[in-house]
Amino acid sequence: MSIIKTITDVNNSFLSRRELTCNFAGLGGKLKSLEAVDMITKEFKLNGKVVIPMRLRTQVGKSLITGTFYVYDDEILAKKHINPTIFSRLEKSKAKIAEAETAAKEAEAVEASAEKIKEVEKTE
Repeated sequence: MSIIKTITDVNNSFLSRRELTCNFAGLGGKLKSLEAVDMITKEFKLNGKVVIPMRLRTQVGKSLITGTFYVYDDEILAKKHINPTIFSRLEKSKAKIAEAETAAKEAEAVEASAEKIKEVEKTE
């Protein structure tokens, strides 16, 4: 069972983009925009395309989120059509995620080296 239900799927040939509006069931207050982009990319097989979350709106009194996404084939065209603030926010959140992943890897490396030191001390 998919938790994504498509409301509208329109090809806007004038702006050379695809406009998707979907409902995410059971994710009210828990869904982040980049997670929604990953879910949409997997659901509609949009690998290699630029998916931009324009709006994620939680329905009042329900655990339902309605999201609007623009799908472009070309990133240059997307940057011409869409406000640069949206791209800067996406880049900032991607940078935070990448920073958290590197910090987690460093912490794992420190723990592994600490365990090796303890093993060496026990053998001596």
